[in-house]
Parts: sequence; structure tokens; C-alpha cells
Amino acid sequence: MTSTTTTQGAPVQVEKRRLHYPNIFWIAFAHLMVIVAIPFFTWDAFAWSLILLFGLAPLGINLGYHRMVTHGGLKMPKWAEAFFLTLGAAIGGGPPLHWVAEHRLHHRFSDTPKDPHDATKGFWFAHITHLFWHKEFEDVEEQWMAYIPDLAKNRYYYWLNKNWILLPVASLGLFYLWGGWTYVLWLGFVRVTLMLHITWFVNSATHMWGYRNYDTPDKTTNTWWVALLAAGEGWHNNHHAQQVSARHGHKWWEFDLTYLWVRFFELIGLAKDVKRPQLSLMRARTVSESSASPAS
Repeated sequence: MTSTTTTQGAPVQVEKRRLHYPNIFWIAFAHLMVIVAIPFFTWDAFAWSLILLFGLAPLGINLGYHRMVTHGGLKMPKWAEAFFLTLGAAIGGGPPLHWVAEHRLHHRFSDTPKDPHDATKGFWFAHITHLFWHKEFEDVEEQWMAYIPDLAKNRYYYWLNKNWILLPVASLGLFYLWGGWTYVLWLGFVRVTLMLHITWFVNSATHMWGYRNYDTPDKTTNTWWVALLAAGEGWHNNHHAQQVSARHGHKWWEFDLTYLWVRFFELIGLAKDVKRPQLSLMRARTVSESSASPAS
């Protein structure tokens, strides 16, 4: 939304920012439930929350939403593609078409005012507070649909985008049947909140702290601790340099759990046309050349 004002007789377009109350409510509610979960702590609930977090997120979000559907780094049969998108929605990844469209927008305008989570506006804006405001790109369907012409006509994906929230809500019922309110709180709210922050660290930390293998036009970095938490997504400078690659860890020691899953599915014949990086494009950099040290 914009309005027109004048400065010394010249019209100036000023954006009217509107608070996104649903996002604010659900983010606040999820964090409140994490606090509520503390007295319900049990080791088995904690263990299962971590198993589900690090077992499912690399498949649903990293492989499904990101590397396969957003960037085409690998191909699977349509039923398998739909399965991984559904898994990503069920574990709390958000509306898949919005996710893909906004991520493509991010790559097009990375670290510029048009980037939906522009890291040049500070850590907290890139990490979470950008979600507190309405974005015209998200609100106007024609805008975000223009970024997903390959997906826009898929009726199931469009339905999933509108109704995705039904799946994580239904999972809360399953967790209750499995282990009562303790499992609802830990396998549901604690796990999802941790997953969201790990995903958000890719938007924030990996545009600020780390080292660079490639001279990309943005501020992306490779941040080892984000890569470990996010199953390879923290090798973000590598990813921005070669977006289509299904492998984000380019050096031998850059561990990429999600790529191991990609390789497994390739070996059993489920994944095909797997894109890999052109390592000849990497330029060796010294610590003094890097924007930050690997230990950051």
C-alpha cells in the first residue's frame, strides 16, 4: 500500500506499512507454548521432538520446498514431489506456494530493499520482524503467482497452499493420542518453534557471519553452525553462487545432510536429473579476504 505526498512540489510515493496481526499472534502464541511446555519436560518427549525436527525438516522443507520445487535441483515423480510438499506443510513449513514464490523473490533481489527479509536492515528484521508486517507481494495473488508459473496450475498445490494449516493442527491430535499434552507441547509447539528459528537463521545469520567461497553480488556467507542445525542450508554463499545445485556443501568438510538424502533417493531411482555444483567456479579466499572468519 502506498500514498502520495509532496516534497517541494514533487510527488513522492510513501509506503504505508500495516502490522500483520495474524502472524504476530501465531508467532507469539507458539513461543508462549514453549514456555508452557517447560514444566511438562520429559526426556522421551524431548528426544522425539529432536528426532522429528532433524528427521523430517530436511525432507519436507530443504529437499521438498527448497531444493526440488523452488530451484529444480532434482526431479522426482509428481506423486513423490507432492508427498514431500505435503510433508513440509504438515510439519509446519507454511503455505508451499507462498514459500516458493517468496524464496525466488529473495534470490532475485537478495540484500536489497525488494528482498522480503533484507538482511541489510539488521539481524532481527531478517530473522523475524519482517513477518510482523504485511507485504504487498504476499497479499496480491497476481504478484506471487507470477513467480511460480510452473506450479500455479496444479490444483492440489493450490489447495494445499490455502489449507496447509489443517495438517499441523491434525498432527497435534495424533501427538495427543500418542503421548498426551506433553507430546502436544514438545513434539508440536517446541519442535515447530525450533524449526522456524533454524530456518530464520538462514535468512539472518548466513547473510552476516561466516566466510565466502564465491564472490556473489549479495552478502551471503557460509555459516557452519547454521549448516549443522539446518542440515546443509547454512552453506548459503555456496547456494547463492549456484542456486540450482542440489548439493550445498561444496568443500569436502562442508557437511550437507540434505544432500545425503538426495543421493540416497538418486541411488534407489526416485530422484533424477540431480544438479551438482561446478567446483571450478570456486575461488580460494584467505581469512583476510573474507568478510568474516569461519569461526564466526
